[in-house]
Amino acid sequence: MLPFYGGKVSGVYGFIKARNDNKIESMAKKLSIKIEGKEISLRQFNQEDYISLTDMANWDNDPNARSRIQSWLKNGSTIRFLELWEKYNNSDFNYMQMDVIKMRISENAYVLTAKRWIEETHAIGIQAKAGRYGGTYAHRDIAFEFASWLSPEFKCFLIREFQRLKSDEYSRQKLEWSYHRFLSKVNYRLHTDSIK
Repeated sequence: MLPFYGGKVSGVYGFIKARNDNKIESMAKKLSIKIEGKEISLRQFNQEDYISLTDMANWDNDPNARSRIQSWLKNGSTIRFLELWEKYNNSDFNYMQMDVIKMRISENAYVLTAKRWIEETHAIGIQAKAGRYGGTYAHRDIAFEFASWLSPEFKCFLIREFQRLKSDEYSRQKLEWSYHRFLSKVNYRLHTDSIK
């Protein structure tokens, strides 16, 4: 049985995996989560965690993975979710262009890409970068919504590994803080003893 959101999850189809399959790797600037052998990149934008939608779309090696982000963006409930997220997190969001997108989203010829979404609405919840180390990244809230659209099983893996990453990060920061506190204490004693 695995701990999950304060309860226990057992017997979920394909959910129980060996701890070695899902590892968290952390480097100086690049963070990644491994889910069933696939690496999902994480980045920090404005001190917020963003997860690679590009890596997530390819988690099951489907040949149509490249079009998954566009298909997800074409979904009406996705557009409503993104609009609400931007409403609460982005004061520069372009609501007039959002109305145009809502009207055109049902047209078969209308293609909404992540870059187009960002440029037209001034969205901050999704970041798209071209090039070698590029890709489409989304704020963790939006990435979890994308994971739900991909697969409930994948979403469970992603949440569990992301929480483990944050727990490890918190433990490291706590240890670092204790270390700095100890050094300050020793330093204080050295200074006060030298004055005496």
